[in-house]
Amino acid sequence: GDICEPDFIKQLFETEKIDIVLHFAAQTHVDLSFWHALEFTYVNVYGTNVLVAAAHEANVEKFVYVSTDEVYGGSTDEEFDESSPKRPTNPYAASKAAAECFVQSYWERYQFPVVITRSSNVYGPHQYPEKVIPKFISLLQQNRKCCIHGSGLQRRNFLYATDVVEAFLTVLREGKPGEIYNIGTNFEMSIAQLAKELIRLIKKTSSESEMEHWMDYVKDRPTNDLRYPMNSEKMHNLGWRPKVPWKEGIKKTIEWYKENFHNWKNSEKALEPFPVTEPFAQLSGP
Repeated sequence: GDICEPDFIKQLFETEKIDIVLHFAAQTHVDLSFWHALEFTYVNVYGTNVLVAAAHEANVEKFVYVSTDEVYGGSTDEEFDESSPKRPTNPYAASKAAAECFVQSYWERYQFPVVITRSSNVYGPHQYPEKVIPKFISLLQQNRKCCIHGSGLQRRNFLYATDVVEAFLTVLREGKPGEIYNIGTNFEMSIAQLAKELIRLIKKTSSESEMEHWMDYVKDRPTNDLRYPMNSEKMHNLGWRPKVPWKEGIKKTIEWYKENFHNWKNSEKALEPFPVTEPFAQLSGP
């Protein structure tokens, strides 16, 4: 089913006795959002509105909206906490910020028990290869170069999949209605550093010139935030902290893609420097 189909969603809540909603469903690829802003608005904002309205009508016990650190916009030094203003700089982040407002309004107006989470970049096995870590791994495993947008100096915080799952379980158990929680990690590296790290692990080289050989700098996306530093003290107070070290997480991830890349549908398309997609044809909403 589709979160943008109100009749389907209504029927789902009427027949499935749902008591808790974890809302992950979204268009998430930042590069694609510049070319398909309308589709991102439709799915992420309208779809969220459909879902939270149906969940409210069904009196669910808790509605967790999974947002992103990108709603804060970029920062070079200021650390974002949950009260920092939202300053999204791309259509994906703007659509997630707008959807947050709809979700929050259900708490303000009805005291409907919503919780919002904003997490750092998640990585690990099973991630579709349009995202930077599986993309670079898959390119290198096919003897192709990592395509790096712009300078490659943009820094990102990376959180292993099992750690973020633990965070969501913690929010389900301990998260207070009406609250927002940053799910962040202090582990941060630039995209150029990330490429070098993966080249070193996959191509078994530490030679700087050989690393450069596997890096291909392409034009940048229209805007590209430098950093998303987040303060996650609020989550730490609930008893959660990330546990999986980078070395362990990236090793497991590389091994998984070695065995499973070919199982992805249209996986080759995902490895292009910029998204290759069909145009968004029509809206099928009201």
